[in-house]
Amino acid sequence: MKIIVAIDSLKGSLTSLEAGAAAQHGIESVSNHQVKVYPLADGGEGTCKAIIAGLGGVLKSVEVTNPLGGKVAAQFGEVLDKKLAVIEMANAAGLPLVLEDKRNPLNTTTYGVGELIRIAIGDGCRDFVIGIGGSATNDCGLGMLTALGYEFIGGGIYGRDLEKVTAIDDSNVLPELKKCTFRIACDVTNPLTGANGCSAVYGPQKGATPEIVETMDAWIKNFGSLSADFLKLNEQSVPGDGAAGGLGFAFRSYLHGELLPGVDLVLDALNIADDLKAADVLITGEGRLDSQTAQGKAPSGVAKLAKKLNPNIITIGLGGSVADISDDAGLDAAFAILREPMTLAEAMQKDVAQKNLSETTAQIIRLIEIVNFSHQVSLD
Repeated sequence: MKIIVAIDSLKGSLTSLEAGAAAQHGIESVSNHQVKVYPLADGGEGTCKAIIAGLGGVLKSVEVTNPLGGKVAAQFGEVLDKKLAVIEMANAAGLPLVLEDKRNPLNTTTYGVGELIRIAIGDGCRDFVIGIGGSATNDCGLGMLTALGYEFIGGGIYGRDLEKVTAIDDSNVLPELKKCTFRIACDVTNPLTGANGCSAVYGPQKGATPEIVETMDAWIKNFGSLSADFLKLNEQSVPGDGAAGGLGFAFRSYLHGELLPGVDLVLDALNIADDLKAADVLITGEGRLDSQTAQGKAPSGVAKLAKKLNPNIITIGLGGSVADISDDAGLDAAFAILREPMTLAEAMQKDVAQKNLSETTAQIIRLIEIVNFSHQVSLD
């Protein structure tokens, strides 16, 4: 059999590749089947490392502007033979980079995200995969675009500067941007403004008071209108524009970026499709499989893709715990890896999780082999 292993991280316990290696060890302990391990992520935290590990790229750490205008060492990935850069915006402009008592979207910027893009372009990258979850910002990409050479007349780089923008000048924009493609991991459908827009829905968690939410929503509406006129957009706002404080809008409208579900973007970047087409079994999973698994989570994403490409493939889900898996998750069966009663703390110890995952996978492969053998005997 040809077996593909693609397991998301068991957060606090195993990385995606560590989980994949444990499953591979279990398979190889009981059989000689062909096994290939892919890292897996859903576009959020860990996406950069997963893609870079899967494609054999390198991680770089560079100093860029943090959300409050200071400096931060931010990591991103490059696969130079593919001219690919993988960036998580949270590494430069994420909420954890701002102390709780300093959180205020009037005072934060995405300028550092633009700096990461500039650095990657300077290294020769032209294809960008960018995760935009976990932002501390609500500047509609003003800072990022400024770092890339756009000039917003009257404004600056912070959320508060949206109020002041009166005109836009693109004469000094990086010329290489015309040759760049941007794929953006975006799992939300919020519009740019209004009751479901970026200010109203996500502003409060970034420190916005009700008054700030109302004020910034009006500023962003004006900025969106000004941008639409300048860029000659057919649509001023589409679902997903409100992601990451309007960064979705900035990528889509100014940089012609494609907003994609996170897991679909990751799977496309890893080029897993060809192997799924030829595989007999897919083993996937994450820390907990439950009713949310089918709602854009990585294990469901890869399982659904596998079934679409190869209806005969067997899709198995593994989790530290399993509850209420829906039929539309794409999984033929799901198994909890715990093999004896233990506390959560014990189960999350790396060596314990590896052993449980490995041994559970081994037993599943034994069962599949028995079923296949019995089926073959009945045919004979």
